[in-house]
Amino acid sequence: MTIRVDISDALANFKQLAEVPDQVAQDAYEYFRGITPRRTGNAQRRTSLRDTTIVADYAYAQRLDEGYSSQNRAGMTGPTQKEIERLMRRYTGK
Repeated sequence: MTIRVDISDALANFKQLAEVPDQVAQDAYEYFRGITPRRTGNAQRRTSLRDTTIVADYAYAQRLDEGYSSQNRAGMTGPTQKEIERLMRRYTGK
């Protein structure tokens, strides 16, 4: 008796799952940057994505994240964490 198992569908799913962290990071970065307060545009300009890390490279990033700007009292990190959770549910179907 010979049993052949076709794993091509499973491999395709694994490949898609491997791409999830990169896509989530990109989407989360765009979200984070979009909710970053913008008076002069410096904060948004100095926010970047390095691998899967969002980097806010400006001296007052922590103050903005703590809600000191009237443009966004919720900061950026908390809302972005919720967005990442939403994205993960969307991408993984759970």
